[in-house]
Amino acid sequence: MKAILLADKHQPVQLIDAPKPTAGPDDVLIKLKAAALNHRDLFIQEGLYPKIKLPVILGSDGSGIVEEVGAGVDPSWLGEPVLINPGMNWGDNPEYDGPDFHILGMPQNGTFAEYVAIDVRYVHRKPDHLSFEQAAALPLTGLTAWRALMTRAGLQINAGKSSEKVLITGIGGGAALLALQLAVAIGAEVWVTSGDDEKIEKAKALGAAGGVNYRSVDWHKTLLTKIGADKRGYFNVTIDSAAGPDFAKLIDIAAPGGRIAFYGGTTGNITDVVPAKVFFKQLAIFGSTTGNEREFTDMISFVTDKQIIPVIDEVFPLFQADQAMQKMKRGKQFGKIILRTNH
Repeated sequence: MKAILLADKHQPVQLIDAPKPTAGPDDVLIKLKAAALNHRDLFIQEGLYPKIKLPVILGSDGSGIVEEVGAGVDPSWLGEPVLINPGMNWGDNPEYDGPDFHILGMPQNGTFAEYVAIDVRYVHRKPDHLSFEQAAALPLTGLTAWRALMTRAGLQINAGKSSEKVLITGIGGGAALLALQLAVAIGAEVWVTSGDDEKIEKAKALGAAGGVNYRSVDWHKTLLTKIGADKRGYFNVTIDSAAGPDFAKLIDIAAPGGRIAFYGGTTGNITDVVPAKVFFKQLAIFGSTTGNEREFTDMISFVTDKQIIPVIDEVFPLFQADQAMQKMKRGKQFGKIILRTNH
């Protein structure tokens, strides 16, 4: 089979001929139709991810058709369109991942290939309303967004709707966009930030109430003025992936009793936080990552019920994986970058 291999850090990925895997006990063999890039793939390539083991076939997200089932697997899976939960062996405690947890695509060979063999436990039937490319765009970023928004920040829902106000920073990446779509689908008022005014306009087309450019001076004050909030703050929930010096501004614009969940640190360490602003507002700050198996099932059910379609920026053929990686590195995408792995 054709596959995309990362042989060593700081090297371009390469198209190779690899042995086609087989379905072992409890496994299914999936003929992949599409795979999605994540920043995780780029971080591994750049040597910025913990416990890197190379060479490896990259790729965490994938969708396709079950071609073979292993011993102990219900044969009704054969021919089923599926997508993959890439989070393996979360562990017994839903609050945090255990020592055996890992994500597909390193150290275990991933989805940048024509085939992958996966324990059936991590395989879910593809929502009918999604194409294979759209389904591949969902798993890792969708689960990250779901855990940050629903589990960690605990978006409040009454009678199936939320009246809370949500801020999502750095709109344009996969997880931020899914967090926007999830929150909008449940009725929350959602605002965004971006360093690109065009991305803010695209977010408004997806249901955001508005946004500000974080490259502007005192953007957080501009945001409060724009929405007519008082000086004590406005946002019940904030979902952030940047951390860094601007994290202190998120505290300034959080409403009393607000919750801030962050799942990344792209702008560095958190600095200049005034403790009194946190405790006098009774704020809660949560770290978050990808989620557990129950959260994945809940996320897929919600996406199916609300007919949410992940945003795709561009689809590349498998042999252009290096070009796709370079596009992700430039950071200009709005939505997921997809590899088409089989016709």
